[in-house]
Amino acid sequence: MAIPLIYNFRSVKSRWTSAIVAVVGIGGTVGVFVAMLSLARGFKATLVSSGSEDNAIIMRAGATSEMTGGVTIDTLKVIQDEPGIARGADGPLVTAEVVLVAPIPLISTGTDANVEVRGVSKNVLEIRKNIKIVEGRMFTPGLTELVVGKNATVSYAGLTLGNTISLGSMRWKIVGIFDAGGSAFDSDVWGDAHLIGPAFNRPDIFFQSITVHLTSPAAFQQLKDAATTDPRLNVDVTREIDYYSKQSRRLTTLITVLGGLVASVMAIGAVFGALNTMYSAVAERGREIATMRALGFGGPSVVFSFVVEALFIAFVGGLVGCISVLPLNGLTTGAMNLQTFSHVAFAFRITPELLVKGLVFALSMGLVGGFLPALRAATMPVATALREL
Repeated sequence: MAIPLIYNFRSVKSRWTSAIVAVVGIGGTVGVFVAMLSLARGFKATLVSSGSEDNAIIMRAGATSEMTGGVTIDTLKVIQDEPGIARGADGPLVTAEVVLVAPIPLISTGTDANVEVRGVSKNVLEIRKNIKIVEGRMFTPGLTELVVGKNATVSYAGLTLGNTISLGSMRWKIVGIFDAGGSAFDSDVWGDAHLIGPAFNRPDIFFQSITVHLTSPAAFQQLKDAATTDPRLNVDVTREIDYYSKQSRRLTTLITVLGGLVASVMAIGAVFGALNTMYSAVAERGREIATMRALGFGGPSVVFSFVVEALFIAFVGGLVGCISVLPLNGLTTGAMNLQTFSHVAFAFRITPELLVKGLVFALSMGLVGGFLPALRAATMPVATALREL
């Protein structure tokens, strides 16, 4: 015979002060847990969205990122004739890019951040089709002009439309702002590759990577086979979306591990809070429990009843924690990409999946914190407790 659930709800209501302590502890733990996971999810989503199934990135064989890559103009000339590459009105849709970082102060702190500066070809918007100029215009090839991502213009000092800044050995005018759809490119500064390189004392014939637009996603393997078996080349060919997914792993793993450690420490405190609440309930309700046992409610029913009570408190705590972090969703922050050492702006990304994980985490704490007190309640000597009536 099961104990009515209304009994548990009334019990929580009558002992609301101790229940609130447990709810706050569990809620805080769940809030940190969900916030850290949403931070990692947001960073990964930002980088992965930078890539496209229709594009491939080509770097020196063995290079782990564009920063460590290097391809020459001779490699570029060979790549342009490889199969699987789409063509536009002006020829193959290929952009040879110079990628480096330059110190630019953050608006929020005034301290320098490593901003990714990317030298691109004039046809780059035909290759990265998800990027649009939303203010001003595209830079003119051959002129010291820049376009900046929408996050860059609000994150870094001086990157406003019409302003002139110093980068490397040259002065540059900002003529446009682009929207990269929330990808990592939104934190970039772009200019003509043939000018960006020399401004930082790099030869005009040397690039970090080559990005190509494929005739279709299925053409990737054809291009990869042709480029990696060509004796004139020593390159690796990666689908662009896979490249950026790999770039996100180190920092997302670090955030997840650190968040897990913090949440675990807090969870121990929350579990002890739940234990204290439930043990107090058992001590205060010894005669009630004995009376129920004398009326025929068995030990398993008592265990189930107390576990349900602990799970109810934990569920409320989980809801409080999830609701408390919802305002973070979409909030923009920034971190250093550990692969490229450049600063990337990204937003917290709280999804229904993460909220469900938070509630499951809360219920797990409630189960651990409620089981031992429930077991104690079920094994209380009935005769001893009844003599106290």
